[in-house]
Amino acid sequence: MKPETRKEEIIKTAAKLFKEKGYSAVTMRDLATAMGIKAASLYNHITSKQEILKVIIISLAEEFTQEMNLIKTSNHKAIDKLQMIVSLHVQITVKNTYGMACLNNDWMHLEEQLDYYLELRKKYEQDFIDIIKSGIKSNEIIDSNPEIIMFSILSTLRSLYLWIPKKEDINSNSLAQSLSKVLISGINT
Repeated sequence: MKPETRKEEIIKTAAKLFKEKGYSAVTMRDLATAMGIKAASLYNHITSKQEILKVIIISLAEEFTQEMNLIKTSNHKAIDKLQMIVSLHVQITVKNTYGMACLNNDWMHLEEQLDYYLELRKKYEQDFIDIIKSGIKSNEIIDSNPEIIMFSILSTLRSLYLWIPKKEDINSNSLAQSLSKVLISGINT
């Protein structure tokens, strides 16, 4: 495993501060203090607080989009694809809880990247709905409103960042299996 760069360290520290205080409340001085450096030194590695937010949110949104594309185009049954989506959310949230907090709470503060983020989010949600629709069509999933099914599952997955830090020994595979059972068994036929 390669050592963390100073920029990566800044981004990780910022994500933690954004989760604790909210993006708007965090200043570059707060970030510098948390890093134990002078604020001016931050600018050797980043251009702005907005750049940090963009890196955090866009990198996560792109990761979700790439993985969703792999899931959607796989030859698995719809139910299996939904389980893969649950696992994807668990894996990403376990490794980047603070980033997920930013993704969920601070996306609206993106400036020039807001439209791009919203496009990625819309595509992800549409792919999710398409998987559900294919499961309904193949009689794997009850014939119910695909948007409500997606919203119900995704609401839980998007809020994992609130719950996971309260657990000490998280086994992400076990958590993904348990969540899949709870979230998906109710829609199995």
